Amino acid sequence: MNSIEQTYQRWLREADASLQSELRGMDENAKEDAFYRSLAFGTGGLRGVIGAGTNRMNIHTVAKASQGLADYVIRHFPADRRRIAVSYDSRILSDTFAQTAAGVFAGNGIQAMIYPQLMPTPCLSYAVRALGCAAGVMVTASHNPAKYNGYKVYGADGCQITTQAAQEILAEIDKLDMFTGIKRTDFDAGLQSGAIAYIPDQVYTGFVEEVKKQSLLGGEEIDKNVAIVYSPLNGTGLKPVLRTLRESGYTNVAVVKEQEQPDGRFPTCPYPNPEIRQAMELGLQYADRLNADLLLATDPDCDRCGIAVKNIRGEYELLTGNETGLLLLDYICSRRLALGTMPENPVLVKTIVTTDMGEAIADHYGVETRNVLTGFKFIGETIGRLEAEGNPERYIFGFEESYGYLSGTYVRDKDAVNAAFLICEMFAWHRQRGVSLLQKLNQLYAEYGYCLNTLHSFTFEGAAGFEKMQAIMRSFRGGLSEIGGRAVEKCLDYAPGLDGLPPSDVLKFYLSGGASAVVRPSGTEPKLKIYISVSASDRDAAAREEKKLAGALAGLMGQED
Repeated sequence: MNSIEQTYQRWLREADASLQSELRGMDENAKEDAFYRSLAFGTGGLRGVIGAGTNRMNIHTVAKASQGLADYVIRHFPADRRRIAVSYDSRILSDTFAQTAAGVFAGNGIQAMIYPQLMPTPCLSYAVRALGCAAGVMVTASHNPAKYNGYKVYGADGCQITTQAAQEILAEIDKLDMFTGIKRTDFDAGLQSGAIAYIPDQVYTGFVEEVKKQSLLGGEEIDKNVAIVYSPLNGTGLKPVLRTLRESGYTNVAVVKEQEQPDGRFPTCPYPNPEIRQAMELGLQYADRLNADLLLATDPDCDRCGIAVKNIRGEYELLTGNETGLLLLDYICSRRLALGTMPENPVLVKTIVTTDMGEAIADHYGVETRNVLTGFKFIGETIGRLEAEGNPERYIFGFEESYGYLSGTYVRDKDAVNAAFLICEMFAWHRQRGVSLLQKLNQLYAEYGYCLNTLHSFTFEGAAGFEKMQAIMRSFRGGLSEIGGRAVEKCLDYAPGLDGLPPSDVLKFYLSGGASAVVRPSGTEPKLKIYISVSASDRDAAAREEKKLAGALAGLMGQED
């Protein structure tokens, strides 16, 4: 009997009753995919398909990860610091997984502080710091399809864990037996004993107040009667986004009814990601019907925000994450200078795959740009370093092309509540001066030059797909002399660590004619991601060149773009 079959048979004997029907119905292919490995744990925690097996998200894999985290906290923190904050989103079984984690922490003598209702990822980051916790756990798979769930781990600084911490936690997890190595307390019993406690409402209120402090109006009166359509995409954003906007004077807000209430099935948007047009379609229909000024949408754990605005023809245009980030950066810099609140030696933090035009705008305003690896955790870590130096106020903005933004230091992850609030303010402020966001964006392009940035994702499911991704990365590392007719002028390989950044499986190709391409495997999904940047005289010219590069890169991977 091979190891997969042995593990499968043990799960048949010992796994929770809720998983038995699925286990009994597995054929050989299903067994292999569910048991060929343990679900990978890294700086992003766990993420995978919900179901039975070691390579799935279920109460056993969640409990094992939680026991590993508990052992790590006990090893590194004194007894009076052993608290872990827990939050969860609207996904299938998120509440169950959150209660499972809390029960394991309580069973190890660690107080579990859990939100009494689903809350966004930034609220978890805030709670870790506000409550002086040793760690935090957010049960979410962010913007993935409904079949996924995940388990993100945060350090005491409110930032996603470092590579070193992830390796130490993984070492603790690897020591454990899935069924016999877990200490746990029943959730309800833990509540009664005080080993588990609900996070008090003042923590949530404190978060909202911090978001509102990000306003850059400086007492200036603007017309806040902006007609807004908002969709939480059946996730966690509904209450915090509406509360923040309402308390700040933005009351003309219509919610997309079909996507209003939490629903982990995401029935109207199979891929609940504001980066994807399909997820925004209902909102666009609402905006058109209601003649709205602005469309906002946040992903299920409310850390990403997408928008659409009207063009001169009265049609709605979706803005990319880069475009929204550029607009916010310019607004923040110009308003801080006008208000006299720009700190000495201000800092913008962005990822290496985010548009280089951000650096040009920052330079114009005398702001230093720090480029970090893909993932907002590296932006959060940069804030932490500034704080350690005694100058957290130097940080004025961080953003990434994947619709993540943060203008304050009260959390250490991207915050779509903050983004939605600031976008509404920016929209109203410019409109007061007769300028639309698209007009402002075109002004920025006229001043700094046009730059097109795109993302292409290629999916590789299962064990065979994982090996194919590795083979593609090996072939790219073998050396490319040209891509799409453009010479490769330089290739940066971040695998050994580069420019002070930690090792990462990322390649960046600098191409002739002012273009670049970044290739990396996703840290949370079975995908290879390619980021293309093309500078050109105008949008159409850039689009033509980008299409050539995208087709060439897809061909190199044996895929169709």
